[in-house]
Amino acid sequence: MKRIGFLINPIAGMGGRVGLKGTDGVVEEARALGAEPVAPQRAAEALRVFAGMLSRATELPPVRWLTCSGAMGEDALRAAGFSEGDIEIIHTPAAPPTAVDTEAAVRIFLAREVDLILFCGGDGTARDICRVAGLEVPILGIPSGVKMYSGIFGTNPARTAEILFAFLEGRLTVSQADVLDLDEARYREDEWNVRLYHAALTPYEPSHTQSAKAIIEEVGDVAAREEIAESLLEEFGCEEAVLVLLGPGSTVKSIGDRWGIDNTLLGIDGAVDGKLVGKDLNEGRILDLLERFEKRRLVLSPIGAQGFVLGRGNLQLSPDVIRRIGLENIIVIATPAKLKRTPVLRFDTGDGALDAELAGEGYLRVVTGYRRRRLVRVVV
Repeated sequence: MKRIGFLINPIAGMGGRVGLKGTDGVVEEARALGAEPVAPQRAAEALRVFAGMLSRATELPPVRWLTCSGAMGEDALRAAGFSEGDIEIIHTPAAPPTAVDTEAAVRIFLAREVDLILFCGGDGTARDICRVAGLEVPILGIPSGVKMYSGIFGTNPARTAEILFAFLEGRLTVSQADVLDLDEARYREDEWNVRLYHAALTPYEPSHTQSAKAIIEEVGDVAAREEIAESLLEEFGCEEAVLVLLGPGSTVKSIGDRWGIDNTLLGIDGAVDGKLVGKDLNEGRILDLLERFEKRRLVLSPIGAQGFVLGRGNLQLSPDVIRRIGLENIIVIATPAKLKRTPVLRFDTGDGALDAELAGEGYLRVVTGYRRRRLVRVVV
């Protein structure tokens, strides 16, 4: 029998759509802004895919789930169709659950010698687990945070289920990966400060396991960014009253700087005819702007090495927002140096059908310089 320790951080990712850039310490503020839990749904999606794979398996040993009661694990397992005999409740969390509950559950997982710890959350949850687990047991994350820079997550819930299944079949090796996290308090002040906190063991599947974020800067990047900015300025200057939404990241920030727009480094901003019309926007404010302007463009840059264009650090751009903007109005930019270390692009919007539409025929045109574009492969 295979034993899996499973837990969910129910608040992970709640702050994303409402523009809080995380949920640590601001849960009540997120709720007041209308945020709803997303982790239980992300976990349920992964578990449903895994349950379907189990139902078709003929040689896989039985799976026993060790988990926490209620929203911290039990509810999602039952919703995915796992029976009473498959599930063992090993911890009852406080209401609401905290990092103390995560650490308590992990200690029990280790004492019971689980084969793997599966969790749903973000980098903060990964840190809480690693603080106790160290390198004693493999860890695998179902991505549900606002920003996930660690290398122990699947690229989306369904792919995480496939990694888990392949691991239990014995088809994957276990590798050591970095667990990174960003200081959310400084993040909300538009400061980007990522630190390495732990090393962890994780099942490694190269096409389904996301890489840890890489910081990529080379000589020539400044010139490339200026060329990209010039190209986009020329394109947007051909029309009046075009709403240009600028995504997060240093590449896009440098474009705004070139245009003379005081855009944020880590938020979503809106500009029309060279003037800022909205700064550090949440989902609701973006939707309001889209009602006001018929013509719109969205400028994004992928996360270095990971390749995520949507679904990491820009959850304000919900599936509803993306559909209203129009897929044909999304412009992806990247310097040649970034693309050299970012071989594929990815989307994880939380809407599988939309991800498939964004992927198109498997390639996306990326602006890399003045009137220069490059086809880059997309993997969903």
